[in-house]
Parts: sequence; C-alpha cells; structure tokens
Amino acid sequence: MATLNTETYLFFLSEFRMNKQFLSSLVTAAVLGGAALGASAQNLAVVNGKPVPMERVEILKKQVERSGRPISPEIEGQIKEEVIAREIFQQEASRLGMEASPAYKTQMELARQSVLINALFEDFKSKNPVTDAEIKAEYDKFVAANQGQEYRASHILVPTENEAKAIIASLKKGGNFAEIAKKQSKDPGSGARGGDLDWANANSYVPEFTQAMIKLQKGSYTQTPVKSQFGYHVIRLDDTRQAELPKLEDVKPQVAQQLEQQKVIQFQESLRAKAKVE
Repeated sequence: MATLNTETYLFFLSEFRMNKQFLSSLVTAAVLGGAALGASAQNLAVVNGKPVPMERVEILKKQVERSGRPISPEIEGQIKEEVIAREIFQQEASRLGMEASPAYKTQMELARQSVLINALFEDFKSKNPVTDAEIKAEYDKFVAANQGQEYRASHILVPTENEAKAIIASLKKGGNFAEIAKKQSKDPGSGARGGDLDWANANSYVPEFTQAMIKLQKGSYTQTPVKSQFGYHVIRLDDTRQAELPKLEDVKPQVAQQLEQQKVIQFQESLRAKAKVE
C-alpha cells in the first residue's frame, strides 16, 4: 500500500522535474489559447472555459512539504504548471471518451482507495504521535546495544577449509592479506576492498566470527580457519576503538520517524489480523 500511495501523490513531482520546459510550453499554449489566469480568487486558471480550482495547488503543495521539500517560489510555479497541464490532458482524455473504459474505472478505484488509505494513516499518526519518552527509550536501547568497543577487521572468505589453510600458510610466508582477499575472497563487498569490513560492533557478526575476532591482538590474524554458515574465514584484526555514538539531539528526527513507521506497520498488521478474508 505504501508504494501505491507514494506513486499516487508524488508522481507529479518527477514529471515536472524531468519535463519543466515541456510543461512551460503547455502553460504558454493554454494562456494563448484563452486560459484566464487569476480569473478568480478561488481559481488558478480557466482552461477551455473550465475553472481550475486553486485548491488543487494547495493539496499538491502539502504533499511536497510532507516529503520534506520546502516550497520555494520555483517549486510553487512548477506545481501550478503541472496542475494546468493535467487539466489540459484530462479534458482531451474526456473528449475522447476514455472515462468509459474499464481500465480507467479500475485505476480510478485504485486511486480512490489510495486517497482513503493515506487519510487513514495520517489520522492514525495524528492520534498516536511518537512521544519524547518513546524516542528516549529507543535511543537508550541503541546505546546499550552498541556501547563498548568497536572493531575494524578484515577477512578472506573461501568455501573450503583446505583453501583457508592454504591462505594462512601463504600469509605466514609473507603473503599480502589485501591482495589475497581481492583475488580469492568470496565476499564481493569486502573482497574488493582487500577484505576490509570497516568499523563495527562485535555483535554485528555471526557468533563464530565474533568469538575468533575478539581474541586477536591488533594486527594479527587467525591461525586456523574459522567456520561459519558462510564458509571458512581467515580473520585479521586491524584496530579497536571506543564506540562513538551520536547524541540524542542529533538523531532525534530519524528515531522519531522510525518509531512512527513502526507504529503504522503495527496498525496495519492489527487491521489485517482482525479482517475476515475468505
């Protein structure tokens, strides 16, 4: 439902972003063809004798604002152009009788559902706002799970134990860890970086990996292969540091948004659970 909602309300935004010049020409054509801009305080324009309510502009402006974009004079002008262009296209579609087609009726029903669904979720969010106490509790959980040391490790992942043993033997003879990782590691992400996994909390890895990693001294690597569900690892500990966590005030908007999404998802699930589907 979320995808349909986004497409319904923000489709116009991508349209006028990619097609500003085209829309401008349409507006010019509409004006030259007799569209009386500003003909009424309540109307944006009159297109082929039909008033275009200013209310349409206001609704689309609100949708853009909810997406996080400020309404600059340029954006407002583009929205007005889009509303006029849509009226032109809609009038032509109506003239051709497309409103009678089954496809049109189906799409209109989907659009109607989308508007109602959006209204439902907006109503739910307004009645169930995320509180400061909830944000603080979520932040405290994050801190508790991520405090302490962070580890920067590298690894080489291979399918078999024998391959891992051969890599360890090569390292003991002076082999270059990063070069071996680039050539042999089956982990495409870290392999391309010479095995580098960047900074992470110890709990970010599978238990077997974590247990082997935290026993290492800085700069050393595992002397025996470490088996996990992914294969066999050769792990090197590159560095450690005290975890650097953001302050609550720096992440409060993101935490609030995440909690709001969680509440909406729970609301959706509760409605589905109560619904009788045959």
